[in-house]
Amino acid sequence: MYTKPYRLGIIVGRFQVFHAGHEFMIDKAISLCEEVGIFIGSAQESGTYKNPLTYEMRKSLIQTVYGDKVRIYPLEDIGVGNNSKWGDYVLENVEKQMGQTPDLLVSGKEDRRIDWFDSVKGLTISELYVPKTVEISASAMREFMVRDDRQSWMRYTDPKLWDRFEELRQIVLSSHLNQFTSSL
Repeated sequence: MYTKPYRLGIIVGRFQVFHAGHEFMIDKAISLCEEVGIFIGSAQESGTYKNPLTYEMRKSLIQTVYGDKVRIYPLEDIGVGNNSKWGDYVLENVEKQMGQTPDLLVSGKEDRRIDWFDSVKGLTISELYVPKTVEISASAMREFMVRDDRQSWMRYTDPKLWDRFEELRQIVLSSHLNQFTSSL
């Protein structure tokens, strides 16, 4: 018997770098869903300005904060943008990794994402848009690191991650000038 309104909620994001806004969205998913799957996009890319951290590093940061409350999987880009082809790919990965179809998509983007799944007939997935309650972006977080502004970075970061600042900063600095990206 389920004690929460949804069986499986999913979140798709790059988490480059993980911050309080991401946490708010994940916390909301955990409160509503029996299981939460986090699919880390652009999993194949690292070492660039837009995507400095490896999939493994991003997974490690989320696991440090959430432990076994969430399940985390890579999701490589396939070069199609945010459309039903992408949605089919996301669903295929969710079903492969989690053995079931999600019944909730949790998103922090203003644009509707549920239309990713329009091509699947008879599928009912609810969408929860979690509005920004924390005015921060991953880009701003990376800029704090480039400027060595530890205090600003800490304001938007879980204390469990504070000892990782210098490690993350070095990765961001080494990627900062590489403007190439293969992700969309």
